[in-house]
Amino acid sequence: MGDDPSVYRIRVGGCLGPTFLEAFPALTAHQDGDETVLTGALPDSSALYGVLAEIEALGLDLLEVHKARP
Repeated sequence: MGDDPSVYRIRVGGCLGPTFLEAFPALTAHQDGDETVLTGALPDSSALYGVLAEIEALGLDLLEVHKARP
């Protein structure tokens, strides 16, 4: 199974401000209650793992990762 660009929706706890959002330039963000949803196309699984590592490094609460269907 090859790596093709895929659209992901990543939900984290809390309302992220501009400083936190700068860590995710490839993703757009919107607030959903007291959560932030990051959405965007990532070129491969390495990019996804990079985003997840950044979420962990920032101490954010990862709630959900959803890959959109093609």
